[in-house]
Amino acid sequence: MSLRTWATPLTMGFFLLLAVTGVAMFFHIETPLNKLLHEWLGWALLAAVGAHLWLNRRPLSAYLKRPLALTIMGAAIAILLASFMLPTPGAGPVPVRAALGSLAQAPISTLASLAGTDPAVLLSKLAADHPGARAEQSLADLTGGDVQAALGLLALAYPPEAP
Repeated sequence: MSLRTWATPLTMGFFLLLAVTGVAMFFHIETPLNKLLHEWLGWALLAAVGAHLWLNRRPLSAYLKRPLALTIMGAAIAILLASFMLPTPGAGPVPVRAALGSLAQAPISTLASLAGTDPAVLLSKLAADHPGARAEQSLADLTGGDVQAALGLLALAYPPEAP
């Protein structure tokens, strides 16, 4: 069976599946299977679109010489770049990030209690890189306010569980 016989129908089928699951997710009526299908079939759609584009590369290259097509593609690329670089106005912090930030700002004694360990044990783990750390300090205090570095220290309070 040739690539031409399945590339376009597969592209259309995967697009339909992703469109329906994406709309369901937008309206918060998705199921765990919908979300799983949406995420994984997105990769299948990329492969199908790649095959479709390969088969239609000559007409596509002619099409992309048109000013309107170039403008639309340029706008799409600009929007994509902006989505990675610009903050979203009015959006609060992501809950997980806010929770981790709170842990980084909490006193080490409180952090140890939340992690189910003794403050002295946590302080001894921190002593290697932060000698003189005190229970009333936070991880952010130890890192000079560098929240990213403080979040890295959380692994000392919450080590990975042994298998």
